[in-house]
Amino acid sequence: MTAEIALEKLKQRRRPRRLRRTPALRELARETRLSARQLICPLFVRPGRGVKEPIASMPGQFRLSLDQLPQEAEELLSLGVPAVLLFGIPEHKDETGSEAYDERGLVQKAVRALKREFPELVVMTDVCLCAYTSHGHCGLVRDGEVLNDETLELLEKAAVSHAAAGADVVAPSAMMDGQVQAIREALDEQGFPQTAIMSYAAKYASAFYGPFREAADSAPEFGDRASYQMDPANAREALCEIELDVQEGADAVMVKPALAYLDVIARARERVDVPLAAYNVSGEYAMLKAAVERGWLEERRAVLETLTALRRAGADWIITYFAKDAARWLQEDFR
Repeated sequence: MTAEIALEKLKQRRRPRRLRRTPALRELARETRLSARQLICPLFVRPGRGVKEPIASMPGQFRLSLDQLPQEAEELLSLGVPAVLLFGIPEHKDETGSEAYDERGLVQKAVRALKREFPELVVMTDVCLCAYTSHGHCGLVRDGEVLNDETLELLEKAAVSHAAAGADVVAPSAMMDGQVQAIREALDEQGFPQTAIMSYAAKYASAFYGPFREAADSAPEFGDRASYQMDPANAREALCEIELDVQEGADAVMVKPALAYLDVIARARERVDVPLAAYNVSGEYAMLKAAVERGWLEERRAVLETLTALRRAGADWIITYFAKDAARWLQEDFR
């Protein structure tokens, strides 16, 4: 037998299509698994009663009053989604974002209501000031500059108020240096050592946040957030931010946004062993929804492919506005 013939026979032995031949074989050979148990659903809480206000730039998403949250939580749990991430839309704003750390604030009330009725639901809270400040920045401002160290005390107060209300996980997103350590120490000192921290460790100054800023009314009144959120061109810096947050006490870390940063997710997965979250942000959601509305994409396939890509890159948890729909589709696949 000549070398050429032997090589040809060897090539014929390895035929990857054999394991793609039927749905059962494809399922058996699947390398990456997507489950509703890996999804976290963001929810926007607003003042009022009986309110389910559509968000124009995020079709299918709503600003919900407190009394609407239990129904949403019950549906998510029935679909297998174990966790929510709460964002508050306050009635009043001021220079220091005082409603962010008011024990009678919207998010604090929402946490109490959800944990009282659904103790099994993992309740996470965003810890930031941007939606609560009159200037729309994530920290205190003096002479046009966002102050780092002076902001930490307010983030500590917000995190402690969420923990006192019963939050399972607090998620600092202000991108202030040292915020994880400050919050960890405050939680421990105030008697909440069991409250976990999921840090927005690698949060980029991204163009994909526009719909969220409409939903949360959190756009900055002047300038931008590039002085504290990350430059989209940087990946090594993201690993530095992630490692710093783990050293400071983060129990889980996040990369935000997700789709334009799959490389960062993959590199982070190789670097740290704590749970890694990817935030499939509002702009990513809105793009897919717009393409679906125009008939350019099949929603179910496009969404599940997108979320699977985040899992394949290395994300353990996926924060996504598609959580409810994706969970329903995944449930249908197993019937």
